[in-house]
Amino acid sequence: YLSTFRPLVKHEVDKNKAQWKTMGPAKVEVPSPKNFLRKHSKEPKLPARKKEQDSKKLPALSVPRRTDHPVMGIQSKKNFINTNAVAAVTGLPKKPQPIYVDRRHGDKYLLEPSGLVPKYIKKKDYGVTPKYITRRNEEMKRAQKEYEDNILEHLKKRAMKRLSDEERISLLQGLKKNWEEAYHEFQCLPVEIDTISKKMHKEKLESQMKQLEHDIEVIEKHKVIYIANE
Repeated sequence: YLSTFRPLVKHEVDKNKAQWKTMGPAKVEVPSPKNFLRKHSKEPKLPARKKEQDSKKLPALSVPRRTDHPVMGIQSKKNFINTNAVAAVTGLPKKPQPIYVDRRHGDKYLLEPSGLVPKYIKKKDYGVTPKYITRRNEEMKRAQKEYEDNILEHLKKRAMKRLSDEERISLLQGLKKNWEEAYHEFQCLPVEIDTISKKMHKEKLESQMKQLEHDIEVIEKHKVIYIANE
């Protein structure tokens, strides 16, 4: 089998065969040897300086010009020599500026801006307690007072209460009545105790009567009795 497009493909291959033999296009303009890289050629160029319009205007001078004439006719009767002498005698001597020396070579520095002078003691609020500390102390005192109030309230709830004479007599009569009932129940027990339940019931009555006798003795012995509020 032979393709009908074989001659066409062969012709195109032969036509483009030498196209990639060089780097880039085949025909390139050769750079001229006169266009070589020059010094400072890549540095940015500043725009041209504009001429100042006021270049002819002279600056203001602090001294009189050569063409200026002094004011004539003004005279003063002041004796500057005597005035300067009196000012030098009566004037206060100039105080030397405080300095400090921090090296053995005698290097001198001003004392005031060095930080060695305690200027902070001259502030208006020097020695005054800051507001945030005062506010914090007040909050601490308020919290402490609330805590103490809660403790006192808790103690008052659990405070001891004194029994009155009527309550003491009523309590004593009730204990005696309970003892009589327990004693009556104890007397009703059978003579022969042959079971475990009867034995336990007897021991319970004996323990109850013994506790009641102890409570009655304590109440009769102490005239003033306090009880805790639960």
